[in-house]
Amino acid sequence: MEKQMSIIETSHVSYDYIRHDEEGNVEGTMRAVDDVSLSVEAGQFIAILGHNGSGKSTLAKHINALLLPTEGCVVVDGMDTAKEENTWEVRRRAGMVFQNPDNQIIGQVVEEDVGFGPENIGIPTKEIWERVEESLKAVGMYAYRKYSPNKLSGGQKQRVSIAGVLAMHPKCIVLDEPTAMLDPSGRREVIRAARALNEVEGVTVILITHYMEEVIFANRVFVMDEGRVVMQGTPREVFSQVERLKQLRLDVPQVTLLAWELKKSGLPLPDGILTAAELTEELEKLRSSGADA
Repeated sequence: MEKQMSIIETSHVSYDYIRHDEEGNVEGTMRAVDDVSLSVEAGQFIAILGHNGSGKSTLAKHINALLLPTEGCVVVDGMDTAKEENTWEVRRRAGMVFQNPDNQIIGQVVEEDVGFGPENIGIPTKEIWERVEESLKAVGMYAYRKYSPNKLSGGQKQRVSIAGVLAMHPKCIVLDEPTAMLDPSGRREVIRAARALNEVEGVTVILITHYMEEVIFANRVFVMDEGRVVMQGTPREVFSQVERLKQLRLDVPQVTLLAWELKKSGLPLPDGILTAAELTEELEKLRSSGADA
């Protein structure tokens, strides 16, 4: 059976930021990404976790050729991002959504904003409107298509940003801390929209975040610290290592932490419980086996 080609492949990627003094002379460099190799299959939902300064956002910017590696290479859908002739096509196939939706929204009306990208690449008008409609429906914002973006909440604006990227028909969407500026309900809206794109539309999603609760639905999680990938696995494998995550200054989902504390106090619970429903089910099993005993 032939191996499915990865949609994103980073091979020994390192990236140095160059520091200049006030005269503009090079003072030194700071390594933000350090020898990162990872592979993402088409259709996966991947999460890259890490606290501020871990290198996760710098790595994200390599996936859509906003940054080019100092060492190593990044291949997106078969194209080397370092080759200038690929830049435009790489950005079309790997769309990027940033932290601040206000920096991405330019139209006066929601549907115009979403149509801006396809119009720019010369898509015929009739198809632009079809794309706008399907993209807004995919993120649950079709009812707001005639609104002015200033009238929307942060979570709604961020979903419009995602629709704008989606209208370009990318194969992959990179969400770089898309919920960092949102309240909890806005965060839930955006993550729900990202999951729907992945599950319903089949778009590969790469979510960069430091919020643990957002990654429990991912197929695979990469944890970064000081520019390196220091842990990887399924959410369950990663969250089974509560002590290690604490060392990396990362929170663990509250349910996972509660189950871990209960286990430490002597309850025979499995590692890596991710949701309240799972914990309830495990406690229920213990209760009924206790009742049988």
